[in-house]
Amino acid sequence: MSRLVAIDRPAGPGFVEELRRIWDAGDAAFPVDQRLPRPARDAVVAAMRVGDEVDEGDALVVATSGSTGAPRGVVLTHEAVAASADATSARLGVRDDDHWLACLPLSHVGGLSVVTRSLRTGTRLTVLERFDPEDATRSGATLVSLVATALRRIDPASFRVIVLGGSRPPTDQPPNAVTTYGMTETGSGVVYDGVPLDGVEVEITEPADGAVDGEIRLRGPMLLRCYRDGTVPTTPDGWFPTGDLGRFLPDGRLHVTGRRGDLIVSGGENVWPEAVEAALGDHPLVDDVMVRGVDDPEWGQVAEAVVVPRGRAPTLVELRTHVKRSHPAHLAPRRLVIARSLPRTALGKLRRHDDDRSA
Repeated sequence: MSRLVAIDRPAGPGFVEELRRIWDAGDAAFPVDQRLPRPARDAVVAAMRVGDEVDEGDALVVATSGSTGAPRGVVLTHEAVAASADATSARLGVRDDDHWLACLPLSHVGGLSVVTRSLRTGTRLTVLERFDPEDATRSGATLVSLVATALRRIDPASFRVIVLGGSRPPTDQPPNAVTTYGMTETGSGVVYDGVPLDGVEVEITEPADGAVDGEIRLRGPMLLRCYRDGTVPTTPDGWFPTGDLGRFLPDGRLHVTGRRGDLIVSGGENVWPEAVEAALGDHPLVDDVMVRGVDDPEWGQVAEAVVVPRGRAPTLVELRTHVKRSHPAHLAPRRLVIARSLPRTALGKLRRHDDDRSA
């Protein structure tokens, strides 16, 4: 009988060896987030039913990032892991002399997929216990998966290709970086620079109420089999509703507008946080920013900017003026919070609905 086995150890060669042993025994692996305190680790291990039976062919159970609520266990089969590795490697043009660097948390699919990709293709692999700019550069790796915050701390020219995911890409994205769209349920990124990987289908549902964007749905061989509780989120014909809204651009590329639940409706106007964040990110006094909707008696909702300043704190008037130079006035934030840091998941995704602001 195959069962789910926890890998509760730091990232490194030992993690990779343990994953191999688990797979060789016919079991599935659940990587435990090493940053969690022991009570939280015990709780997530129990929630994922470590030690219990898994279906034949199951390879991994990976916790979702939790950006929209409590994490769920995503069940990925060996076939799905192989399909993801093959399609990704083909798109990136991975060569025999390439060298992957895994420096993101292995408890999340963005970091773990680097390891599984290397195992599938036989590509050389270096695994760091945690991201360190100097260690990353000294690794000699040619391929790396990063999030935007890590990208800002390294010399992009150190790598042949940088796979960038987790959160919105920087406005000054280097030419050797590839922006990905995907999630735990898709086993890693499945759309690269707006173009689906081979074997991946993308469709957008009919927009509701005259809106421009519909829900993005994905289908392909790398999708999850089910959640650990047995729930199957795909439709009978294999489509996975992502909960993200988007549209196809004139050149056929996919444009992801944002999470359905993140949309701010202010005075009847739609305000997408990502668009406002991108505009505010160019302000010289803004080091980091998050935009979210808050209730307002006059407007229904208004956009609130939570800003980590660079130097002195900007004023709301300065930020509104900056946004209105390139966007309609209704996109300019109406409230401002100055914070020391922003709530993010391990892969850099903003927790817009997290009440812990660290202000």
